[in-house]
Amino acid sequence: MTVEIEVGSTNVYADLGYTDAAGMQRKATLAAEIARAIKARRLTQEAAAALLDIDQAKVSKITRGQFRGVSEAKMLELIARLGHDVTITVGKTKRQGSGKIKLAFA
Repeated sequence: MTVEIEVGSTNVYADLGYTDAAGMQRKATLAAEIARAIKARRLTQEAAAALLDIDQAKVSKITRGQFRGVSEAKMLELIARLGHDVTITVGKTKRQGSGKIKLAFA
């Protein structure tokens, strides 16, 4: 029996054919960082909700990777409320065409 294996890219959303795959990948990365920060601070979902000024159900959804309806800007705000500095740097691309959006966590 032969099993075919298809090698995917680094973006599962692109592999699945989503139109805004890059944006979804960024939001997934932000959601994972929010979940990590909540865990690192040993916050309950209720305590995290109070700190983040959102309801507990929204905390639960974000930490489980269900981030539809939450903008990237809101997720960056949540990360800042969890005690992280957020820096956005805009610069000219070295090549022609569209630039890229990249996340880096220190």
